[in-house]
Amino acid sequence: MHMFWLTILLLKIVLLQKTTIMKTTLFAFFLFAFSSIVYGQTKTKVDSADFSKPRIVETACGECKFHLKGADCDLAIRVNGHAYFVDGTGIDDHGDAHAKDGFCNSIRKAKVTGKMVNGRFKATSFKLVQASSVK
Repeated sequence: MHMFWLTILLLKIVLLQKTTIMKTTLFAFFLFAFSSIVYGQTKTKVDSADFSKPRIVETACGECKFHLKGADCDLAIRVNGHAYFVDGTGIDDHGDAHAKDGFCNSIRKAKVTGKMVNGRFKATSFKLVQASSVK
């Protein structure tokens, strides 16, 4: 939202200038600065991440621990700070989700393989990893 107001302020400054050269120079500077800010930000795309080889990820209840929107407690993984629901295995396939160390009460680690499809992780393997064996 701050970027919007900064943009409006810079445009007003450019338009209030008297000379065409000054207007052109300020406008060019504004475009360069704005494009540097917008295009300089990079985002890791998890959909293209390689899950064909086993990877260690965080796993928990998507609703309770990762704050995903859903109707019920469902298994999810978190990769690079982004959480995704899991298909191919369920939250209760790995013990009681509401136990003290269950997915609704703690974030655990899992070794997974699979692929991202339509914003969801399709698991071909999903194995919980003991905290002491995580490298």
